[in-house]
Parts: sequence; structure tokens; C-alpha cells
Amino acid sequence: MSPARKRRRGVIALAVAVTATAATAGVVFLAGPGKDASADGGKPKGPPTTTEITRADLVQSKTVDGQLDYAQRRAVKSPVDGTITKAAEPGKTVSIGQRLYERDARPVVLLYGSTPMFRAMKVGAIGPDVLQLERNLRALGFGSGLSADVRFDGATKAAVQAWQKSRKVTSNGEVGHGDVVFQRGPVRVVSAGAALADTVGPDKTVLTVASTKPVVRASLEQADRALAANGTKVEIAMPSGGNRRGKVSGVATPEDSESAESGSGGSGGSSDDSINVEITLDDETKLKPEDRQGTLSVKFVSESRKDVLTVPVEAVVALREGGYGLELVQGSKTRMVPVQTGLTADGRIEVSGAGLAEGMKVGAAEQ
Repeated sequence: MSPARKRRRGVIALAVAVTATAATAGVVFLAGPGKDASADGGKPKGPPTTTEITRADLVQSKTVDGQLDYAQRRAVKSPVDGTITKAAEPGKTVSIGQRLYERDARPVVLLYGSTPMFRAMKVGAIGPDVLQLERNLRALGFGSGLSADVRFDGATKAAVQAWQKSRKVTSNGEVGHGDVVFQRGPVRVVSAGAALADTVGPDKTVLTVASTKPVVRASLEQADRALAANGTKVEIAMPSGGNRRGKVSGVATPEDSESAESGSGGSGGSSDDSINVEITLDDETKLKPEDRQGTLSVKFVSESRKDVLTVPVEAVVALREGGYGLELVQGSKTRMVPVQTGLTADGRIEVSGAGLAEGMKVGAAEQ
């Protein structure tokens, strides 16, 4: 067996180690570079098999299962004690002025704002929650003569009464503590934490909501933590067919991850050591029902190289003097040429060196 063949067998066992880190190491040239490698006792000994140097794009990636979900999950609790007389409806999208659920036969309504409902509001109240309420009343068409400010005055009371009459509830001009829930925008009901006739209060989740923005959730192992960095590119194979592109937008909290597994049909099984990432789709339109129920194939792209020379990993030879080489086949003769290695992906490795070109034949490993 020729020395080149022996060295190639050695490099096959170490193929996994020939990665992008090898590209940073200097290559030690053979003594007498370019020497005819077939000159061994005067008998030509070419490689038993050959392969070609090709030019291609290399992509280093990891593929895991994922689930379509919705961003920014959070729990909604009742600030006052009561009984559920109409439960929340999972899967429903709720907008400004619409009912989330009913407590004690009184609808609890969604309004928009960043300040949570922390008290009852009536004439004399002053604060940012009053400003939020007045803006919502105007958006709902009950703001005639109402100026949006931080004071709950007679005009505010009149607007509240008109709004209450339209909803067919007691029109006393006051907004009771817990009668409304402020969120930053429309929400999707993920799950109902309280069923019909359940008692609720400040310590019990009535429902879980999320934004209406679809995201993909997937779990990575700790060894792949680098892929969880914001902005990592992702390709997603959808159950309905076709691929979507996206990027990592954050790491989900444990509460989000547990809710996602229990509330969206996820495969679960993620360990405490897993990293649960949230992925934003580049295009959220045209999602189909089967996409929401099926398992997605999520490919994280950690590194890519465009239009580079590549060979199969097993074609690379570990040189005695250090570094790596290729056994270049030219007619009936072969010669060893030193190369620098780069990215490894899908069984191929990036190579570069003086005189290398697409289409050249090189020795390959014995099968």
C-alpha cells in the first residue's frame, strides 16, 4: 500500500476534526513539493478511486423539530374574586372592546394600553390608566366631547355610560376593578386556565394570551448554544409544503416553553438543559391550518461559504510533515499538493491552494 493510501486511511478516522478550525492552521508543505507520487520502485501506483474537485456553496447547519406558535405569551388573572360564567375561547383572536371572558355574568373586556388595570376608575381619578381608558373610548366611537387626558371627569363618565349601554351592562359611569384588561394590542387566546363555574382571583390564571404574530419555537442542545444567537438564519420546511425563511429573535422563558408544549400540540420532551428559541418568520402570510398542527423541520444555518472549491472529506490526506494535501491525478501520474481546508458540511470540505481548479481529479479513499 502506498504512503498516500496509508495517510488517507488515517485522515478518514479523523475526518470530523477537519473543520473550519483547520482553515486557520498553516499548512506545512511536503519536502520536494510537486514530486511525482507514483515514483515508487519505478512502478506507477495511482489511487484506486478518484473524485473531482467541484465548485459549490457549503452550508453548515443543524436540523431539529419545531412547532408554529405565537409570540409573547402571558397569563391573565382576575384582580378580584368571582366565578367564571363564560370561559375564554382558545384559538380566538380578541380585539379592542371585545370580551375575553365573563366573571359573575359581567363581560371582562380587552382594551389597549401598557399600564395594567390596578384600580376602579371613576370621577376624580387621575393617572395614565385614565388616559388609556379615554383613548380607548374615543377609538370605540364614544369620545364625542371627550378630550384624552389623565383626568376622569364628567365627560369621561358620560362616555363610559354610553359605552356601558351599548354593551347592555349596568351603566353607572364607573369602570370596576377587573372589568377590563389592558394589553398592548390584539391578542390570541392560547388556553383557558379557568373553566365554567370555576372560582378565580388574583392567584389563579384565567387565561393565557399571546400576540397575533406567529413564530416558530424549537429546542436546541446546550452544545448548540451559538445557534440561539439573535439573527441566526433559519430555514423551515412547512407541513403544507414549501420552505419559509426566518431568523432567531430570542430565547423563550421556561414558562413560555412549557405553555408551548402543552398548548400547541408540541412534541415536548425537551430537557431542562435544552435551549428553547423563538424564530420570527420573514413572511407571516399564507400560513395554512396544517402548518399550525404539524411538526416543522427547522434548519439553523450556522455558517456558509459561497462558490468555493470542495472535495469529499475522505479525499483529504494528512501529511507527514503536518497539514493536509490532495493526491492530484494527472493522466497516469499523481502528485501530492498541499491545501488549506475550510468549512465542512454534508460530507464535503472547502479546499484552496495554488493551482487547484474545478474539474481536477484527486484520489479518494478506498471503499
